[in-house]
Amino acid sequence: MNFWSKARCNLRQWPLLRRQLATHNISPGSIPPLTSSKGPTAIMLLNMGGPATIPEVHNFLYRLFADEDLMPLGKYQKQIARFISWRRTPKIEQHYSEIGGGSPIRRWSEYQGREMCRILDILSPETGPHVPFVGFRYANPLTETAFQQILDSGIKRAIAFTQYPQYSCSTTGSSLNELSTLSKQLDPEGTIHWSIIDRWPTHDGLVSSFAELITAKLESAYKPEEQEEVILLFSAHSLPMSVVNRGDPYPAEVAATVWAVMNKLGFKNKYRLVWQSQVGPTPWLGAQTSDTVKALAKKGQKMMLIPIAFTSDHIETLHELDLEIIGELEEEGFTGITRADSLNGHPVFVEALADVVINHLKQGAVATKQYAMTCPMCTKESCISSRKFFLEEQRGL
Repeated sequence: MNFWSKARCNLRQWPLLRRQLATHNISPGSIPPLTSSKGPTAIMLLNMGGPATIPEVHNFLYRLFADEDLMPLGKYQKQIARFISWRRTPKIEQHYSEIGGGSPIRRWSEYQGREMCRILDILSPETGPHVPFVGFRYANPLTETAFQQILDSGIKRAIAFTQYPQYSCSTTGSSLNELSTLSKQLDPEGTIHWSIIDRWPTHDGLVSSFAELITAKLESAYKPEEQEEVILLFSAHSLPMSVVNRGDPYPAEVAATVWAVMNKLGFKNKYRLVWQSQVGPTPWLGAQTSDTVKALAKKGQKMMLIPIAFTSDHIETLHELDLEIIGELEEEGFTGITRADSLNGHPVFVEALADVVINHLKQGAVATKQYAMTCPMCTKESCISSRKFFLEEQRGL
């Protein structure tokens, strides 16, 4: 079976894709040949990543705590990171053992990238073929590895596509800072022309995906008369208040996603935005997910947790939400607490990824206007340098 025969077969899985083909006056039986005037296009999916095996846990933790964009620890960042990672490794190894021996984030990222590019080759043949790469900040495959793979492929056009829908300097910003540094080190001649998708918090496909998964869980886990009484708790990874107070846009963009999802659902349920995964004694953004769930459970409330800032399952969903929060309360006799499924391979979500890229290609911009603005109180040279690289050097200014 050739490529286009496979693509036609896969159309049955993608309802939005069928509608988009109809909009472009393309029928499934007349998909155009793969000819490209602007491609090929490499698409690097950027994410934090997670250790796929237990032996990878220590290095993952060290890279995470050593990243001052994610977790500023002061003058002795690397020394503190070594101590924290050494101390936390046994506990985190146990957590990964309890969810199957590693994080599934790489598997889901590779699947999402592969299926996204399959759709892009159909809807945007002029920029194809589209080739997916996964670049993780703290786990294999690292951003450096993905960058080298693109160099070795000979592809000259690349899109850095953040898999954090809501922008934060500690996540997307850190990944883009790393990418600009690698570009100068590994590709000093600038043979790869980069553009970036730096945020997409209210994209309709993303919002629709969350809404469908929430509705499905309400219908499967609760009786019809109970469904509108379930409180929806949208849970996102927290940030240190030092990051928030310097002007990071993440809290506002996560709230924008939450509002858009609730609007799609018709505001039928009560809801709150809560924050998880706080580490260390310094103040973090709250209210904390665990505290909120416990307080509502004691009041007899039914509730559903929704991982609103994650695009696939990983330790924060499979262990922190499922085992530490929901599982422990169930052991104490509390009922009526569920979690919406993660986006993972949801067809509408994968189509959303492709649509985000298509819109980016049509606009022809290097990045969003928001990316040009650093946090008002930011003084980091790495943030200024990366913006200069993407917004000036990649535009040929």
